[in-house]
Amino acid sequence: MTDFLNLRGKRALITGGTKGAGAATVSLFRELGAQVLTTARARPEYLPEELFVEADLTSEEGSAIVAEAARRRLGGVDIMIHMLGGSSAAGGGFSALTDAEWQKELSLNLFPAVRLDRLLVPDMVARGSGVVVHVTSIQRVLPLPESTTAYAAAKAALSTYSKAMSKEVSPKGVRVVRVSPGWIATESSIRLAERLATQAGTDLEGGKKIIMDGLGGIPLGRPAEPEEVANLIAFLASDRAASITGTEHTIDGGTVPTA
Repeated sequence: MTDFLNLRGKRALITGGTKGAGAATVSLFRELGAQVLTTARARPEYLPEELFVEADLTSEEGSAIVAEAARRRLGGVDIMIHMLGGSSAAGGGFSALTDAEWQKELSLNLFPAVRLDRLLVPDMVARGSGVVVHVTSIQRVLPLPESTTAYAAAKAALSTYSKAMSKEVSPKGVRVVRVSPGWIATESSIRLAERLATQAGTDLEGGKKIIMDGLGGIPLGRPAEPEEVANLIAFLASDRAASITGTEHTIDGGTVPTA
């Protein structure tokens, strides 16, 4: 029986691939036969050195290091997955966000993708083939104003940039798509649920419910697993999705109430 989906012979760069959905994506791509290179600020012990490049992608220098490593180790990139993202801003709403906080959120959630695309996508265009996946967030349309306004705005900017880029390079053979996750059951989200549970005097399930209620509910009744997000990314990056470009694909258990 023919494999429904494989990535054999594909060279993939996956940013933020050491934790959560990023780590799940690295694992799945390797399982499907891709050559994978991933990057973060520090290599976890479980990840072989040949799969990793240490760099800080919030800087221009870090992006240049990763692009050079991709060319040297892989000979170029067929698939680029921008998983890197997150928020460190404190609560307090829009008025609590300083210029420095805004810059940190943009530097983590927007500029790494912009820089790496600028460095590596021209090679895809020259070959006439390639896939770029920008991982955005449902917060671009469903922001949580208490603590993630700048993060949500940065992800909205990433989504708009991605759409513009797709219109430019899709006619030249390079597909650009977006994956928009909701709440993902990562270690960090479990720690958040535990912290909320302790504050509310409830258990872990109660802490999860607090998060879901804050999102307005998740009709599916649970967050997405990291592996489920990886499955969607792998399909979109594969030849099975050869006519899909310029679109945003939500994986949120039904959280966002409208399309």
